[in-house]
Amino acid sequence: MPRVQLPAVTPKRRAWNKGRLVGQKRPLLPKPVWAIHARLELAGNLRDLALFNVAIDSKLRGCDLVALKVDDLIRNERVRERVSVVQSKTNKPVQFELAENTQETVKNWIRSPEMIGCQFMFPSRFHDRPHISTRQYGRLVRHF
Repeated sequence: MPRVQLPAVTPKRRAWNKGRLVGQKRPLLPKPVWAIHARLELAGNLRDLALFNVAIDSKLRGCDLVALKVDDLIRNERVRERVSVVQSKTNKPVQFELAENTQETVKNWIRSPEMIGCQFMFPSRFHDRPHISTRQYGRLVRHF
């Protein structure tokens, strides 16, 4: 049986990852972390500041971070120093400590008018969604 050789097919568009860094990103260094923290604090953006601080302290994945509930971080009107969360990917509990400045920003965020009656730490502005999406979190992180 003779082998048929097909003509070469050229791609019609450029590959989505050509020239981009894909995979795990390098960790932030302390200097950019403090620069982002100072910029958010000066802007008075409580939600993003609390989200950034909790993300730095917890080292959680975005899907676990946006799904944090108020009860996970607050107990008896006080912010917990040590928090335990079950990761969605591994189903294993993870413990982390919240720094003092993170506790203060979480306390300020909880007291803000946007948080009245919310079950999740970072609620969505859309009524049919309980918390911000991982895509929205990704856009926020990319913006920093």
